[in-house]
Amino acid sequence: MRIWGESKKLCLLMDGMQLEIIPWGINSLRVIMLPVGSTDNRNWALTEAVPDMEPEITVQDCELKACWEEKGQASQRGTIKNGKIKAEINPEGWICFRDDTGKVLLEEYWRNRNRLERYAVPQDTAARELKAVQGAGEYRLTVRFEAYEDEKIFGMGQYQETNLNKKGEILDLEQKNTQCSVPFYLSSRGYGFLWNNPAIGKVIFGNNRTEWTAERTAKMDYYITAAETPSEILEQYTQAVGRSPMMPSCVLGLWQSKLRYKNQKEVLEIADNYKKRNIPLDVLVIDFFHWTKQGEFRFEPEDWPDPVGMVKQLKKYGIKVMVSVWPTVDAAAGDKKEMEDRGFLVKNDRGLQIHMNWMGEARFWDPFSAEAREFVWDLCRQNYYEKGIRMFWLDEAEPEFSPYDYDLFRYQEGPALEVSNFYPVQYARTFWDGMKAAGQRQIMNLIRCAWAGSQKYGTLVWSGDIHSSFRALREQVQAGINMGIAGIAWWTTDVGGFLGGYSESPTFRELLIRWFEWAVFTPVLRMHGARQPFEKLEEEFRNGVRQFTSGQANEIFSYGDEIYTILKKYVLLRQQLKEYLVSLTEAAHIKGIPLMRALFLEYPYDPACWEVKDEYLFGKDILVAPVTEEGQRKKVVYFPGDDIWIHASDKSEYRGTTRAEVNAPLDKIPVFIRKGADITFEL
Repeated sequence: MRIWGESKKLCLLMDGMQLEIIPWGINSLRVIMLPVGSTDNRNWALTEAVPDMEPEITVQDCELKACWEEKGQASQRGTIKNGKIKAEINPEGWICFRDDTGKVLLEEYWRNRNRLERYAVPQDTAARELKAVQGAGEYRLTVRFEAYEDEKIFGMGQYQETNLNKKGEILDLEQKNTQCSVPFYLSSRGYGFLWNNPAIGKVIFGNNRTEWTAERTAKMDYYITAAETPSEILEQYTQAVGRSPMMPSCVLGLWQSKLRYKNQKEVLEIADNYKKRNIPLDVLVIDFFHWTKQGEFRFEPEDWPDPVGMVKQLKKYGIKVMVSVWPTVDAAAGDKKEMEDRGFLVKNDRGLQIHMNWMGEARFWDPFSAEAREFVWDLCRQNYYEKGIRMFWLDEAEPEFSPYDYDLFRYQEGPALEVSNFYPVQYARTFWDGMKAAGQRQIMNLIRCAWAGSQKYGTLVWSGDIHSSFRALREQVQAGINMGIAGIAWWTTDVGGFLGGYSESPTFRELLIRWFEWAVFTPVLRMHGARQPFEKLEEEFRNGVRQFTSGQANEIFSYGDEIYTILKKYVLLRQQLKEYLVSLTEAAHIKGIPLMRALFLEYPYDPACWEVKDEYLFGKDILVAPVTEEGQRKKVVYFPGDDIWIHASDKSEYRGTTRAEVNAPLDKIPVFIRKGADITFEL
């Protein structure tokens, strides 16, 4: 074993592996390990310029010697300090991270009996294992850290469950419909940790240890940052991986969508109806299968005879148009053969070259290829952008393999087992780069998945095809909070859920109201869903292409006068919040602070704020306590910090660090304004 300092790095040579600890911005370190003689310069999420730091590095010779030994063993120890974080390598090569007070933040998990004068266990369990895979050029990686009883863990992206605190959980590091693996967490111990590896894998936040695995990889790569407050940790992390751009203020009102508007005539009728009712509508969404074939990226001319005229008419109403794009290429698509010949499609290492067999046999195109990105954007530019479309809905962004047999698929960048979680980043980048090159200044595209750093490409992530149920509603609250902690400040859901919503069901109608009330206090207010039952299919095939039907009406005025009155009130309330929303947009852009904030982001000194999972702050001035149970008409609310909170409905005042049961009639969500805040509205 050898330790040395080199070019602002602390280096360790041990067991055929070279490890480097590198300062990576303010109060932060990056740890990389590769087999001796190999290289891998891919930065993955850590792409952004960070301040050049001057670390303090020490290396000392020492001796490992038990008191009963006559002769010890020569060794070394080393440290690297970058601001408020310090890494120590002990004489056995074990790494421990401390803050600037000396408190342990995180340390590696080793169990062996190589030395008997310290705690010894005859298990031979290493903290770092990079093991070769027979028949492959990559390795399988396992990294282990000690667990702490008092630790709480937040972030990690979007998983469909109700736990805000991920301690004690097993999380698959895989992108799936409704699941976004964004492998950054914020610890209550005062640090943030990014697993900078897009491989398929798993993390176990166990009570006995934390264990990360990557099924195929070339190296170990992670980033750790420390600060006194959670908001500082997020600021440092997002400085390294990127922050959301300034999102356009003209899309902060109501978005109208459904599965699906079938033609141009229907879209214009919906817009006319909103206009006649004087209901402001910011975005109208054209969903999937408006195209000729998957992978041709253009409007079907019979249903959409004049897209340019449609866009111009909607613009007169102040409505932007968003169009759905899938990364699928049908076997009969006009450009499929060229894309296949040029290597623009994801490959199967064996078997049939099919990735999805729904509405036609299709393959996914490969955004890891720069040429493929240019090719696809050029088609979308000609067929959408030049017709006035300025917003894209990037669906199927995981991508949604059927089934998820990752060992079968290969991208230009490498096998899916090694790189697949990075797919949504490159997918989003395709449209960001193209739209920027076309001169567009403010870009927001809707996408169904994300990884660390996706936010810098103007992404608005939505939570996928979730169920229409109160259980799913509860799950979305923690999902949105944890996505924000993972760096994804812009996030939304399908109001009312996507799957299984029956328009005539009393339960669904109550759910829709509660969901809509809550969505007003999320980054984007977006009506969408596949309302049951589906309409009867008018024609099964057209020009040899299978056709798709549509769900029931899903506009705010399509559920009867009682619901319409409630939803309209909240649409108008959202309009009142626009100035406030712009300020939250600036905070996300400048400092990486999410719009939906866990209570502890603003009140880290209040212990109860680390426990509350069913409330959050919308910005720093609005406390939101969603109603997520059917029939619930009261809710116990915790009021954080040392502020006074004013009920937006009855103007009652509540002192911080207290709890109170408040009324929650069907037409009112419990929402409170921080006293002294420059914002007013009424429910």
